[in-house]
Amino acid sequence: MEINTGNTAWLLLSSALVLLMTPGLALFYGGLNRSKGVLNMMMMSFSCLGLISVLWILYGFSLAFGVNESSGLNNIIGNFDYLGADAAKITEEWLFFGANTGIPTYAFLVFQMMFAIITVALISGAVSDRLKFGGWVLFALGWFTLVYIPVAHMVWGGGFIGTTIRALDFAGGTAVHINAGAAALALVLVLGKRIGWPKDNMRPHNVPFVALGAGLLWFGWFGFNAGSELTVDGTTVIAFINTQVATGAALVGWVAVEWIRDRKPTLVGASSGAVAGLVAITPACGFVEPVPAVIIGLVAGVLCALAVGLKYKLGYDDSLDVVGVHFVGGWIGSLAIGFFATDSVNAGITDEKILNASNGLFYGGGATQLLRQFEGSALVTVYSFVVAAILAFILKAVKLGRVSEEAEIGGIDISAHGETGYDFTPASGAGGGGAFALAGIGTKETVDADGKASVSQKVTS
Repeated sequence: MEINTGNTAWLLLSSALVLLMTPGLALFYGGLNRSKGVLNMMMMSFSCLGLISVLWILYGFSLAFGVNESSGLNNIIGNFDYLGADAAKITEEWLFFGANTGIPTYAFLVFQMMFAIITVALISGAVSDRLKFGGWVLFALGWFTLVYIPVAHMVWGGGFIGTTIRALDFAGGTAVHINAGAAALALVLVLGKRIGWPKDNMRPHNVPFVALGAGLLWFGWFGFNAGSELTVDGTTVIAFINTQVATGAALVGWVAVEWIRDRKPTLVGASSGAVAGLVAITPACGFVEPVPAVIIGLVAGVLCALAVGLKYKLGYDDSLDVVGVHFVGGWIGSLAIGFFATDSVNAGITDEKILNASNGLFYGGGATQLLRQFEGSALVTVYSFVVAAILAFILKAVKLGRVSEEAEIGGIDISAHGETGYDFTPASGAGGGGAFALAGIGTKETVDADGKASVSQKVTS
């Protein structure tokens, strides 16, 4: 095969951009969290960078994107041909519906690896301050294996959601955001509420972290969305533009809701609105025109701003609004395809050899595609929710669910990781001894002429 260097370079760059989104998510979630649990929150994202990368090479890619052409299981799961990403077994080129993209399979493998990493990490924001870290690692392993892999195959890898139902998902509205959001809801329902919620003050502890994390997510999302075309063409450019304008519109919509409702627009709201827009445009970015993208973003900004308040009315403690932003935003974007998809943007929509789907309701396709989008999204919702709930009950049964009451009140950073995000111990003086205390050298107090204690002499302890 002759490698298309342009396509390959773009996909590798996109992979790096998507990788950056997970540290960005760590900052976003970390800033939204309380200070006593910020490191634990960030550690959940960073653990996914390690764990899911290894699992993806060992078996994830093979089971998600291998094709069992002679087996009925192809509708649900892939095959074992790519186990361990063995160079002797893996095909040199990646084929898209039988067409040669000019991209090495390894390039596609690493791109999809980054998707798997952040999808699992997204769930963590719902359970901050109360889930044992060991429990989180086991949940991540189980959910990735039992849910993410088959859903990725069913949506993108030749399974029945993409090929039989023919629901469309350009970059992960169903496979990533609805999938993670449904799991997050199940997990918080089983774990229960944080101590003191909702009466205690649980506001974000570091708003600049939130804005920085949102900015990194926005930046990386261009690789997430535009990179999902795999090749560099007109659809790639449209997906890039749609990502920007939908995100901007959602930011405006969320801030407008705050301004009207609370009379005070906030930076947290602007940051959350941007993420809501990114989520909503993800499944539709390569299927719709820019003006509908603006509409999708605006609707997502408004509805997600309202949806985050449902947890107070319904009584589930979704700490950092994973359900309100990712689950709701993913549904908005998926259904929007049924209204706005058009083959003038992506000819593959109605091509029987490629996606074999239909244009949206407003582009002459009737309600057919809207019903397909609903069916595909509903199946992923139910499957992810049920399996996540079972995993959560198992963790609870083996005492790997919630941390102790003392650890939760005192701070999960100290109890789980033995460190804190912020050390306010005095650098010197009688209050802490600074470097001398760390070296095992103590101090003696003397009394001055005014009768006040002061440090005057260093002694070994």
